[in-house]
Amino acid sequence: QVQLVESGGGLVQAGGSLRLSCAASGRTLSAYNMGWFRQAPGKEREFVAAITWSSISTYYADSVRGRFTISRDNAKNTVYLQMNSLKPEDTAVYSCAAQPRWRSLTSNPMQYDYWGQGTQVTVSS
Repeated sequence: QVQLVESGGGLVQAGGSLRLSCAASGRTLSAYNMGWFRQAPGKEREFVAAITWSSISTYYADSVRGRFTISRDNAKNTVYLQMNSLKPEDTAVYSCAAQPRWRSLTSNPMQYDYWGQGTQVTVSS
């Protein structure tokens, strides 16, 4: 079992940048593919990005491709989401999630077994 804690959220103006971190404990992060999801008030949870355990493959939602970058440092047991050119529609609670690395990388939240509590990102216009 792995525990996940997100950090790095906050308030930023449109066009600005933030870097989110997801720190894992309890088990080595290299056992998992990792994903980032977000949920805005009144909306369903939305896939943002995912990365394989080895960092060989990444996967992005169309809405963030070219602006967001997912990365990881297994030695530090941490996954990152660099968010650039932020837009007001990026406002949401961002959560990281882990799936066993033997599963195929996916945007389906049902395929992720462990979740963090989330960190709020607010982008003002």
